[in-house]
Amino acid sequence: MKFTADREAVLSSLQSVIGVIERRQTMPVLGNVLLSGSNGRLTMTATDMEVELVAVTNVDIDRAGDITVPGRKLADIVRALPEKASITLSTEGERATLRSGKSRFTLTTLPATDFPTIDDIGERQKIKLPQADLKRLIDKTHFSMAQQDVRYYLNGLLFEIDGKAARAVATDGHRLAMSQIALVTEGQSTTQVIVPRKAVMELQRLSGGQGDVDVIVGANHIRIQFGDIRFTSKLIDGRFPDYTRVVPADPPRTVQANRESLRAALHRTAILSNEKFRGIRLALKNGALVLQAHNPEQEEAEEEIELAYQGEELEIGFNVNYLMDALAAIEGTDVELGFTDSNSSCLLRVPGAQDTKYVVMPMRL
Repeated sequence: MKFTADREAVLSSLQSVIGVIERRQTMPVLGNVLLSGSNGRLTMTATDMEVELVAVTNVDIDRAGDITVPGRKLADIVRALPEKASITLSTEGERATLRSGKSRFTLTTLPATDFPTIDDIGERQKIKLPQADLKRLIDKTHFSMAQQDVRYYLNGLLFEIDGKAARAVATDGHRLAMSQIALVTEGQSTTQVIVPRKAVMELQRLSGGQGDVDVIVGANHIRIQFGDIRFTSKLIDGRFPDYTRVVPADPPRTVQANRESLRAALHRTAILSNEKFRGIRLALKNGALVLQAHNPEQEEAEEEIELAYQGEELEIGFNVNYLMDALAAIEGTDVELGFTDSNSSCLLRVPGAQDTKYVVMPMRL
């Protein structure tokens, strides 16, 4: 195998796939990136057996072939070369040699036949989405995923397609985030899959560009095509909780507040909350919302926000981090908070909006 290419083209493709390579691998070949060159195209593939990333770039192929080379070392070398440098990579025996100007680097290789790839995923459903919409779904929900929960199905993001919308839902059992976007092509059958946490974070990094993406759902995988980058991930085999039962339909006590003022008040009050449990008390009164916190050192904080509220008083405790995460994800000037009673969850959303909702469970203080 031998090819010549611009540094920027090779680096761009490498940076697209390198994030999936673990620094410690169970198999040596998983630390490598698969290089496949033919017909003027270089295909780079990286995988950790759960997530696979493939990037394609145009190069000058002098000798077609396939080989695997250490991924992070190759990326570090290419990144360190001068801008607009020309790179030539050739293989001979069990070695790969990269040349650029008067620089030469020799890397060990492993056979391409040892590299695990995901080919046919058994397509069950396919939709097209604007890339910006996919990023929005992830940005609005990903922070509510669980981390290393024994309920393994919570350690990921539910991706749901029904007849009219694509929806992302995440929960760790203490809070829930749900966001949806309307589909251009309606009439899809309902599909639910759970995408693992690591795959979600890679998707968030990759998405956000221009144009559309193809989302293909298979029996055990999800595949998303971003132009010249192909993302494939295994799915979590489990049953996601029925999120529709968690989201309050019409909370009887609803108030509106300036989002930034509430966020700043929560931030100040949280300074004196218990560092371990992060509990904060909300007291809803006529014309005001009072925020209170205290800690084992007997220190206290109190903030009051004026609200247009007339009704029964209510006191309820929450993890302040969960409230602040939701407020950070909500767009717009104002936020709507819906309460049922002191033992029920709080609903946060843009006033009147139905496409994105956040639910935070109460905590005892």
